[in-house]
Amino acid sequence: MPDTPAPSSPPRAIASPCVMVCTVDGASGLCLGCLRTLQEIATWSRMTDEGRAAVMADLPGRKSRIDPRLLGE
Repeated sequence: MPDTPAPSSPPRAIASPCVMVCTVDGASGLCLGCLRTLQEIATWSRMTDEGRAAVMADLPGRKSRIDPRLLGE
């Protein structure tokens, strides 16, 4: 079994909009906590920095797709 070289630096943290409120709204398909889709959540760590940035930029506009009562408003 070949030796695997040790990483030269620790892995860097990946920015995430997760707020640990993991409930998906069936009507919109969005998480009530972070406003991402299940697909986005599942692939977040494998997305490119550019892909994650695009999702993050889109999140504020997604809030209007959810019934405000589900968000406690």
